[in-house]
Amino acid sequence: MEYSDLISARYSVRAYRPDSVEDSKLQAILEAVRLAPTAANRQPFQLVVIHTAGREEELRKIYHRPWFVQAPLVIAVCAVSSQAWVRESDRFNARFIDAAIVADHLILAAANLGLGTCWIANFNTEAARTILRLPEEAEPVIFTPLGYPADQPGLKTRKPLSELVRYEHW
Repeated sequence: MEYSDLISARYSVRAYRPDSVEDSKLQAILEAVRLAPTAANRQPFQLVVIHTAGREEELRKIYHRPWFVQAPLVIAVCAVSSQAWVRESDRFNARFIDAAIVADHLILAAANLGLGTCWIANFNTEAARTILRLPEEAEPVIFTPLGYPADQPGLKTRKPLSELVRYEHW
C-alpha cells in the first residue's frame, strides 16, 4: 500500500474477527519492528506475543475492554531502561520514545497487511507484570490486540496543521 494511503487507512480497531493471524504475517510484522529506528540503535525493547485463546479472563486484568481479547493475539511492547541510550547533558533515557517508535512500526506494518490494532497505554501495569512474568528491568509501555477487524473505521478528526506546526520559532 502507498504510505500516504496506509496512514490514512489505519485506525484504532475495537472489534476483531476470531480468524487466526497467519504466521507469515506475524513474522513480517515482527521483522518491521526489528528494523524500527531506536536511539543509537540500542533496541532497548522486548515484545511479548500472547495468544488470547483460553487466557481471556486473565488478560482482561491487564485491560478490561471485551474487544481487547477478541483478537487472536495481543502484543506487549516493553522497554528495558538499562539497554537504552541516555543523553549525557541531562540523563534523559530514550526508552519510551524507542518503544513508541517500535509500536508505530508494528501498527503500520499490521495495517499494511490488512490486520487491525489498537494502541493501548491505559492498562494495569501490575497485572501486566504478573501475568507476563516480566523481569524487574522490563517496563510494559504499550499493548495492542492483533487480528482481523470486524468493524469499520469511523471519521478521523485531527487538528489542522496550523494548530500543530510553527516555523522558525514558537
